[in-house]
Amino acid sequence: MNILCIGGGPAGLYFSLLMKKQNPAHQITIVERNRAYDTFGWGVVFSDQTLGNLVNADEQTARSILQSFNHWDDIDTHFKGQVVTSGGHGFCGIGRKRLLNILQERCEELDVKLVFETDVTDDQTLALEYDADLVIACDGLNSRVRTRYEQSYQPDIDTRKCRFVWLGTKKLFSAFTFAFEETEHGWFQAHAYQYDGDTATFIVETPEETWLKAGIDKMSQEEAIAFCENLFAKYLDGNALMSNATHLRGSANWIKFPRIICKNWVHWNQLNGKRVPVVLMGDAAHTAHFSIGSGTKLALEDAIELARSFEKHGEQGMDTVLEAYQDLRSIEVLKIQSAARNSMEWFENVQRYTAMEAPQFAYSMLTRSQRLSHENLRVRDAAYVRSFEHWIAEQAYAKAGLPVPKTKTAIPPMLTPYKLRDVALKNRIAVSPMAQYSATDGVAGDYHLVHLGSRAMGGAGLVFAEMTCVSADARITPACPGLYAPEHTQAWKRIVDFVHANTDAKIAVQLGHAGAKGSTCVAWEGTDQPLKEGNWSLVSASEQQYLPGISQVASAATVTDMRRIQNDFVQATRAAAEAGFDWLELHCAHGYLLSSFISPLTNQREDAYGGSLENRCRYPLEVFAAIRAVWPADKPISVRISAHDWVEGGITPDDAVAIAMLFKAAGADMIDCSSGQVSKQEKPVYGRMFQTPFADRIRNEAQIPTIAVGAIFEADHANSIIAAGRADLCAIARPHLADPAWTLHEAAKLGFNDMPWPRQYVAGKLQLERNLERDRQVAAASAGLTPQQVAAKLLEG
Repeated sequence: MNILCIGGGPAGLYFSLLMKKQNPAHQITIVERNRAYDTFGWGVVFSDQTLGNLVNADEQTARSILQSFNHWDDIDTHFKGQVVTSGGHGFCGIGRKRLLNILQERCEELDVKLVFETDVTDDQTLALEYDADLVIACDGLNSRVRTRYEQSYQPDIDTRKCRFVWLGTKKLFSAFTFAFEETEHGWFQAHAYQYDGDTATFIVETPEETWLKAGIDKMSQEEAIAFCENLFAKYLDGNALMSNATHLRGSANWIKFPRIICKNWVHWNQLNGKRVPVVLMGDAAHTAHFSIGSGTKLALEDAIELARSFEKHGEQGMDTVLEAYQDLRSIEVLKIQSAARNSMEWFENVQRYTAMEAPQFAYSMLTRSQRLSHENLRVRDAAYVRSFEHWIAEQAYAKAGLPVPKTKTAIPPMLTPYKLRDVALKNRIAVSPMAQYSATDGVAGDYHLVHLGSRAMGGAGLVFAEMTCVSADARITPACPGLYAPEHTQAWKRIVDFVHANTDAKIAVQLGHAGAKGSTCVAWEGTDQPLKEGNWSLVSASEQQYLPGISQVASAATVTDMRRIQNDFVQATRAAAEAGFDWLELHCAHGYLLSSFISPLTNQREDAYGGSLENRCRYPLEVFAAIRAVWPADKPISVRISAHDWVEGGITPDDAVAIAMLFKAAGADMIDCSSGQVSKQEKPVYGRMFQTPFADRIRNEAQIPTIAVGAIFEADHANSIIAAGRADLCAIARPHLADPAWTLHEAAKLGFNDMPWPRQYVAGKLQLERNLERDRQVAAASAGLTPQQVAAKLLEG
């Protein structure tokens, strides 16, 4: 093939040398606008895993790169005058200029044609000049090629919130260093790492609002560098900060990161009767925030995968090759971009976490991408994790007013106690409320006793009963439980008494009203489908039909309806207190009645209960105030909200923080952070712990405790969430359905054997020990006796 690469960065150079190795007959030309061996970067960072990929792709190039690397294992986090160090991270730094030089030299060895100082303004003209069969567009994040064919590539470019500047210094750092400094204008952070024998990269970053308040936009480049030198002086030890972008004026070298995602990576041109693909690679196709050091990694791995696709599928034609490349590579890039987005958003919102003490702040920073977990950290640096676990346990037990128990191993964060009002939970694991559709006329029966009782015995600190309805017409289905009749209270009291008598778990009730989602079949007969007969009338914030053309039409609640329903909540709350529940949760999520008032998707009212967010929250807050007034003052109330409707025009995470603050002001103790189920138009972005960022943000911005829920299915997830301060409790749903003793079993997997067991298990263990002792005594007394003599003695007792 004749291959033309537009852009002489890592992607184009590496792809070219790999393809030339694959088939020396390829005629490959790289066209670069800068001079040979020019570059305007400082250092780049790779993980040890990336180095392994390079070795497998081209050992000779990898050997040259490895010889130029500065390697380190530690990360130092400087915050509020303290330094927290964790090790085992396995990073390598190399000068960007040195990396490019190595790749250029290797291309020249392989007879790749390098053309410098040529600014490509028309890719088609150039492709015709070189009779290209394949054009690689790796012309950077401001790609002209991507812009020219944006209808094909469909790029989504999100310019982010922080300003940052790439600088260098002769101060040598022994670890990858993150330094956080507060000014009168706000927080600044530095990312610093050594990449060769005498130079380090020093990136300074801050939210644009802080950058403007500090006046950096009006400073010359020299003045801005002096500002940074003064701010981070204690880390520089008298060394200067240096810029290699002197061609830029004023503050132009402070840029905002563009997050780029392209739906398609291939555009086809028809040139002189030949179909010629133009393939995006590197920053032209996608970007990943520098805080996880993956831009160059992505570019090189793009090159490896495209070359590999030609090797595997070349005989099947160009279409097959490029389809295979995008299908496989786009998934891997999406994973990296997801982690990079989490990391980027953490640094954009450093202020959110500055109420934390240094150990937890550093842990939050280390696990910010959700790619590095508690057990990953333990593998990397067991001593660091053990020390941090002791610190977390000390904090938790002190807040609960309890002494730290002496255990053989450190206490995992998820197994530390938590106290809210006067209710103390033995650990941070909750069984999430899950509809079981097994009640008869609202009465919770033996099924619920076994279902909730077994999970209370399974080690969880708190067990939520499913949404319990405040009236017969508040039910989702005819098989939902209620708290609106005396027999309901007695049925729940039986279950609550069992939990209290046989376990040390606490039990919570979740009160709700189905609204427009009521009067439906049980799940196995058709989720959200209306009953074939016996339907009851429905109300919602505004008239709506949850399933268009299928569901019953709910009428808009009148003020009279609202007062009646509020009273139903009050009566149910009194009944819950009589039944002895330890905890109450108000269900304001998932499109049910109270949620329908909050979301603009379902509230089109024009009275005092519609319009602004404050107005839309008015009725749920009135209900909350009414139940808080009759619920025991020593017991907590949590509120479940949908923190994201996943529909344009619906509730956003910004709104969720405001909603949480309104409930906090009304006296709520905790926010249970779920999302969605308000509209069938929703498009959630699922994944591991996908709703945890909502709990994190609400907890640390609204400063109210939170429950994280959603795709949390391992102790590792829960430990990471609790340790990082992303939530105070973790609610586990489906794993607890599959395994009532999930908490005990996960603790055992961690090797933590000091878990408090349910009383029956303790009694059984004691009986087993007594039996074993009896057997030992029998064995001792039987020494030298025949089996018949032993049997005779046993019969004698």
